[in-house]
Amino acid sequence: MSTPRNDVPRNNDLPDRDGGPRQNSAPKQRATRPSTRGGSRPRRGAPVAGTRPSRTGNGGGGNARVRQAPVPEPQRISRYRRWFGTLHPSLQLIGLQLWMPLFFIVGFCLCYVFAFHAPHPHDVPIALVGSDPTLVAAMQKALPGEYLFHTYDSLAQAKRDVLAGTMAVAYDPSTNEVFKATAHQFQVASLVPVALSTVLTGIGVAAPTVTELAPLPAWDEYGTVAMYVMLAWCIGGYMVAMFIGIMGGPLRHRTRMAVIVVGGLVISLITNTLAGPVVGAIHGHWIELVLIAWGWIVAIGLAVNGLSYFVGRFIAAPAMICFVFLSMPSSGGAYPKWFMPEPFAWLNNVVVGSSMVDMIKHQIYGVGPSYSRGLITMACYAGAGLVLMYFGKMWWERRRIRAIVTGRTTMFQDAQTANREFLGTQRDAELERHGLTSTETGTLSVLRDSDWEDDRANGDVFMGGRDGLETETTPTGRIPVVRGGTDRTGAVQRPGGAGTGPRTRPVPRVDASRSPVRSDASGRDADDGRSHGRHADR
Repeated sequence: MSTPRNDVPRNNDLPDRDGGPRQNSAPKQRATRPSTRGGSRPRRGAPVAGTRPSRTGNGGGGNARVRQAPVPEPQRISRYRRWFGTLHPSLQLIGLQLWMPLFFIVGFCLCYVFAFHAPHPHDVPIALVGSDPTLVAAMQKALPGEYLFHTYDSLAQAKRDVLAGTMAVAYDPSTNEVFKATAHQFQVASLVPVALSTVLTGIGVAAPTVTELAPLPAWDEYGTVAMYVMLAWCIGGYMVAMFIGIMGGPLRHRTRMAVIVVGGLVISLITNTLAGPVVGAIHGHWIELVLIAWGWIVAIGLAVNGLSYFVGRFIAAPAMICFVFLSMPSSGGAYPKWFMPEPFAWLNNVVVGSSMVDMIKHQIYGVGPSYSRGLITMACYAGAGLVLMYFGKMWWERRRIRAIVTGRTTMFQDAQTANREFLGTQRDAELERHGLTSTETGTLSVLRDSDWEDDRANGDVFMGGRDGLETETTPTGRIPVVRGGTDRTGAVQRPGGAGTGPRTRPVPRVDASRSPVRSDASGRDADDGRSHGRHADR
């Protein structure tokens, strides 16, 4: 059967190994002095338990008595927890993880469905070169609260703001021309000029001319590549840190940060290679996008790593809320913030998704704000992660020591312990069913015939017994043996024999799990006084 391997010396079953489990050797004698509980006296000058050396500076004794910690109260187990502990260990683990699909359902409904089910324009900024009171009044009457005009004196400045993304479109009444940047926001470039044209024709003005300032390439017809690339970066960054937080609790800060940095570089290389040269959704800018993605993945990883100290195995919930469920609708990749309901319109200013999409579009198409906004947001998330790591590590260690001292456990820890014991028992039973057993050092040995008790390994009608012989008795009678040079009909005499040819008869089996034992009826067998085994010479 399986036994713990941690405190067993290695390679103690090599000499004189007979295939069976090894017996525990006698414990070694103590080479150190016993504790004071046994009655021995501590050496001179050694501190006594429960005391602390004096700090008065007199250099001598003066041990001050230390107040002992109070005995912790026993952990109170609720009735539900006692009932839950009676379930199968694997069922307990499954039940304790069902919060994740429930969380996904709620998150998708409250974030994606709520944000995208009915996008509607509100306060969309339009750059108006000069002044046109008639147009402004007509727009407010036809579409109240949807569009907000900003007066510009320079057409060039209005165009720059359209390319930077601060203005949806620009309209010049003197030339009756609308300027748009489809590469920055496809939905805005498609809807706003149509609304302006409808209102202008309604007040007796001809339909304006639409001029494109930044068209989209053929490999990104609807401008969604930046959004999905951003989503890949976010998921890769938070998942690396999530697994570190779940399974790497005792790791040092430098180890965690090394895994985040190296993992971020690998994810950046893979995503940009797949999106660029492999799929063809992005042409060029490979090195720049690798560096941008690396920085964002590291910043997200640091933030999630800092949060993992406080929420433990539930780190997936805050990580997905911050970097998936809230970041994607508020990023402006699918719809601009002027089309999104609150709070997603306001979150566009703080989520990582908006800064990441802006940096990607600025690098690929030359639109959107400059890198300064994205770098500031990246530094803020990385700094917040470092602060959370510093204080979270101390808080996590205090909680860990408190749990060890008080002996408190969680339902998940109890389920893991029960499942580990169940799997060990199941493993031993499976080995024994196949005629194997586990030794102290973890090696496998074959059970001796006397230890074989499993009837299910006896064989079947196709394979026979486990030793290759048939499991049922052979209904054979006398088989005459003809020697060379003798009459076939005559009897063959054998010295010391019975005078007839040898015959084969079945021998009753003592154990049903063993193969049939065969023997001869000659006088030689009677003289030997012993039965043949299943490997005897025939």
